[in-house]
Amino acid sequence: MQTNKNTHSLDKALLQELLAISNSPCLSLYMPTHRTHPENRQDSVRFKNLVKELEDSLMRKYSNDETQAYLAPLIELTAEQDFWNHSGAGLAIFRAPGFTKAVKLAEAPPEIAMVADSFHTKPIQYYLQSTERFHVLALNRHDIKLFEGNRHSLVEIDLHAEVPATMTDALGEEKTNEHLTVASYGGAGTSMHHGHGSKADEVDVDSERYFREVAEAIAAYYSKPSGLPLLLAALPEYHHLFHKVNKKPLLVEEGIKINPNTLSTDKMAEMAWEIMEPEFLRKQNELISTYHQSKANGLGSEDIKEVAVALVEGRVDTLLIEADRIIASRITNLVTGNMQNKDIENPKVDDLLDDMSELAMRMGGTVTVLDKEQMPSESGVAAVFRY
Repeated sequence: MQTNKNTHSLDKALLQELLAISNSPCLSLYMPTHRTHPENRQDSVRFKNLVKELEDSLMRKYSNDETQAYLAPLIELTAEQDFWNHSGAGLAIFRAPGFTKAVKLAEAPPEIAMVADSFHTKPIQYYLQSTERFHVLALNRHDIKLFEGNRHSLVEIDLHAEVPATMTDALGEEKTNEHLTVASYGGAGTSMHHGHGSKADEVDVDSERYFREVAEAIAAYYSKPSGLPLLLAALPEYHHLFHKVNKKPLLVEEGIKINPNTLSTDKMAEMAWEIMEPEFLRKQNELISTYHQSKANGLGSEDIKEVAVALVEGRVDTLLIEADRIIASRITNLVTGNMQNKDIENPKVDDLLDDMSELAMRMGGTVTVLDKEQMPSESGVAAVFRY
């Protein structure tokens, strides 16, 4: 089985792919990694330790031969030095019979090694929440860079081959080569053509053509698939022109109005989050307010048993779950919502909150993963019911 070892910009399609896997056992491994030497030398060692945890869990149910077969792609990865020399901030690996995927992450995840009947996707859900993630397009007349960011970091993305990274990529040799301007005078339809118009006119024409191609490509290959807002970092005079040619609703009105080439990545991340944070907090507060109002009206609960029953009945509209809490239990009856507490090392048991979130999504509900201090409940779960 060939492992996908390319840097992967996570999107909703990946989450749906993971949710669709029904062959067990499902192995989920998450770990922080390091981008630079010598720190990254320890990553493969930590990875081996997590693989050993997966092995111990598998051996509780499967034979040694079966266990080694399930682990084989992960063990092969430990020896691929080039893979570990080009790490992101984190790594997620998902392995099931007939399926193996390694994903480099732009943000460090919690360290997890879990075997269960389904993949552990809660960290992916947390990462994918559009209220927190965004793209930053660093733009000038000559080239572009694209970053994916959140409140913690900003990481440059390798551009898709169809995205014009430079003006030459977009326009080739078709740059404006004849300086013509057109001026109209009093008479109807009367105009005079002047050769050798200003260099600024040529620059504006080429910039508009380039920016339009960039806007279309970024929308097609990044904004539409991810649903993430797009923030522009460019000189002030380029903002108006880019907004003029870009009619996509995901482009944020406010942007970073400075030459991005003069900014460090950390400084750009700081400036981007200053713009995005108010919208993030507004949406988060709306969710929490809706939950409290629904609970007061008898259409919300933080009782785990009650929420489990509502989930299997398809009554949960919105589910809030705590990011770092692990509850070693499983819903054993998809008719009654009955649950059974288990050892998390049992190769059939996932985190109950993770299972709840996946069930909610399958039933058409929305799921938001919150940090502990943001949760409006003490149980690790809060649900808004449809009825």
